[in-house]
Parts: sequence; structure tokens; C-alpha cells
Amino acid sequence: MLFNTLEFLLFLPIAVVIFWRLPVRFRLPWLVLASIVFYGSFGLENLIHLSAIVIIVLIVGHVLKAESPVVRCLALWSGTLAILALMGLLKYYDPLAAGTGALPALGLTSPVGFSFYAFTAIALIIDRYRDPGAQPNDAQDVLYLTWFPKILAGPIERIGPFVNELTDTSPLTWPQFATGCQLILWGLVKKVVIADNLAPFVDRTYAIPAYAVPLELIIASYFFAFQIYCDFSGYTDIARGTSRLFGINLSENFRRSYFAHSIGEFWSRRWHVSLADWFRDYVYYPIAGPDRKTWRMYAGLMIVFMLSGIWHAGLGYGIGWGFIVWGLLNGIYIWGERALNPVRKRFRKLLGKTWAAKIHTALAVLVVFHLILISWVFFRAGNLGDATMILTRIWQNLPELPSLLPRYPFTSEHVLLGSLIAALLAVETVLERHGIEDRFAAAPRALRWLIWYACLFALIFLGRWQSEAFVYMQF
Repeated sequence: MLFNTLEFLLFLPIAVVIFWRLPVRFRLPWLVLASIVFYGSFGLENLIHLSAIVIIVLIVGHVLKAESPVVRCLALWSGTLAILALMGLLKYYDPLAAGTGALPALGLTSPVGFSFYAFTAIALIIDRYRDPGAQPNDAQDVLYLTWFPKILAGPIERIGPFVNELTDTSPLTWPQFATGCQLILWGLVKKVVIADNLAPFVDRTYAIPAYAVPLELIIASYFFAFQIYCDFSGYTDIARGTSRLFGINLSENFRRSYFAHSIGEFWSRRWHVSLADWFRDYVYYPIAGPDRKTWRMYAGLMIVFMLSGIWHAGLGYGIGWGFIVWGLLNGIYIWGERALNPVRKRFRKLLGKTWAAKIHTALAVLVVFHLILISWVFFRAGNLGDATMILTRIWQNLPELPSLLPRYPFTSEHVLLGSLIAALLAVETVLERHGIEDRFAAAPRALRWLIWYACLFALIFLGRWQSEAFVYMQF
């Protein structure tokens, strides 16, 4: 029951109407039931894995009530390691067994969204350990782990803000309802209109990197950057909009990512922000320590990106070394940026608020985007050899690009896909200074309805419904 299916578009209004018609005391159980039905639609075996994580968290939560520091510490490590062990088993056992030949293959794969609710579970355990005074509520904890809008690909919420939303019994207001629908609609446009139309061109080109025209490799690489952005951020928009229809506000996971001025800003404040916060709080800070020594900070940054690459690499059917290189490359980017920060700060101060400063900012955005673009090639290519081949062929043909462009047979497909990206960038340029709620609410009523109809028109006539699953579900 993906967000871009008819089944979900029928399921959601039924779930919302029943929720608001129920007495307050029955609403939380109803949300748990709706979440189980939603996740169970991907196969009953998924519920087994989800149940295992929920049971671990509930048991650890009650043990953490103990007064003994030793017992609490054992509970923390036992629960965390149990979840990580299960994640490692599902992601890496079969690839390692096939590589060594000494172990039997078990046909294990991660259920959809497993990593996201596993990370959520680890965050809950650690936060409960850090706050001895917390009083766990089993029903709230179960919903926190299973909440269906976020279970497939985040955002990775924290228990405190999430519970605060649950305990607010205020009725749904029209602005909340309208904003929820707007987020769902915009998310669907990004997913089924933009991402899913870009996907066939990218798949076709990346499937034959040795034979594709170099210019097509360049175009496909640009297209993939926007495909994965619209796919993932579109999911988050739909998840946030869906949650808002139940009176729950999820965190903003994407903030117009390709407008970042630096690699650090891209990863910490604009792309998959909830995962970046998770790695910061539970990996980077413990490594960097309270003294924040330079070598520990640099080590922490590289470990975070390497772990992110390793997490992406384990897909249950093989280890994707390209993901590990992707993580390593972004770690190197961050290292270089950190080392150059003093020079960059002095240069920006020197420019002040002149036109030269604005040009510098625009150039910084372009440089950051293209650095990320290079790393996406390793992320998307079928293997490390293909990624190297694609980048090599692009690099070798860059000097000839001015002469290749006029001779390339552009088609209506290129025009359509380029227009969709241009429209996305135009909208995000408008939204960069004001969020969708503020900007949309301030617009004249006629313009608001025009935007609604334009989005619906795009979904009906340009949308590729049910053609592509969300990319990050596999992780």
C-alpha cells in the first residue's frame, strides 16, 4: 500500500474519518491498528520483524526503570546491540555467506522500512537511558515505533515531540487540514510526476554506461540527482501531510536541499535532516567527546559518513561498494570544508553584502551541487566499476561538450523532463524564503485554486502512478 497507489488513497480518508469520530480514549488504539494494517499490506512477514523490534524496546523500557546503574547500562547495551545485530543479520548475512562460501545462504532480506524503525527504536532506548525520570507508556511507544506515515522512510522522530503531539486532543482545524492536503499533493507531484518520469531515462542510461553517449551520461546524472531528491523528499511531504490530518506534526526532513551553500549545510540542515540528527546525537557527539578535540571531531565526521555508506550498502542481495565510496567521498568533502572554513569565513567577511557576495553565494551553491552530483554517481551506478567508467567518460568528454550539445538529438522526452526540473526549481526558489504554509496562505484565493488545479492536472496527465516504489524503502 504505497503512497502512490489507489489503495492508499482509499485507506487514508477512511482512517482519518474514523479517527476523528472516535472518543479520545480509542484514538491511540485506532492509530496503532491502522499502522499495523498499513505495514501488514507489504506482507505478514514484515509484521514479525516489526514485532521483534517493538518487543525488544518494551522490555528494555521497563528494565530501564531500575535504580541500579549497572542494570540500566546492561539494558541499554543489550537492547541496542540486539537491534543492530538483527539489522546486520538481515542486511549482510547472505552477501557475506556468498562471499566466503563457508556459510549456507538463508535468503534473508530487510523488510521494507526496517532500518528506519530500527533507528527509531535505538533512539528511544538511548533517550530513555539518558532520562531516568521518563515514564514510558507502552501504547504510546508502540505507536511511536509503528506510526504508518513514517515507517517506510522516516523522518526518524524523537519520542518527546511525538508524544507531545499525541497528547494534544485539540480538534482538527481547517488550516491544519488544508496544509496536510497541500503537503500530500506537493509530495505526490514530486514523486509521481517528477521522480517517476525521470526514472526511466536514468535507468535506461545507467544500465549501459559503456555504450551510452557521454552527453546522455551527463544528462542522466543530473536527472538522477533530481529523481532521488523528489522521490525521497516527496515521501516526507506525504508523510508529514498525512500525519497532519491526524493532528500530528512530523519534523521537516528536507529543506530545498540543492540550495545549500556548503557540504556541511547540505547534510546537517537540508538533506534527510532527521537521520543527520540521529548520527550527530548518537554517533558523532560520543566520539567527539565533551572536549571536542580536533582529531576526534575529524574522526567522528568520517566515521559517521562511513557508517552511512555501510548502512546503504547492505541490501540483502549483495554489498554495494559504491555506497561505501559514496560515504567516504562525502567524508572527504566535509574534511576539506572544515579545513578551509577559516579562509572561507575571512573571504565572506571581506566581500560583505556586495553584489560580489551574492555571486559568491551562487557559485558556492553550484559547486556544492556538483560535488554532491559526483557522489550520487557512486550511489546510483550498479557497481563500483560502472561508477568509475561513467565519471571517466564524462571527464574525458567535458572539453568537447560545447560542440556535442548542438549536435545531440534532443527529443520531447528531454524537453519534458527538463521542464519538470525547471518548474521544481522555480517553486523551490519561491519557497526558500517562506515555507509552503506561509507562502500559500498569503497568496490570493484565485492563485491558490490555480495552483491546486495545476497540481491535479499534472498528477492526472503526467503522473506515472504505481510505476515506481520509493527509493529509500529498500534501505
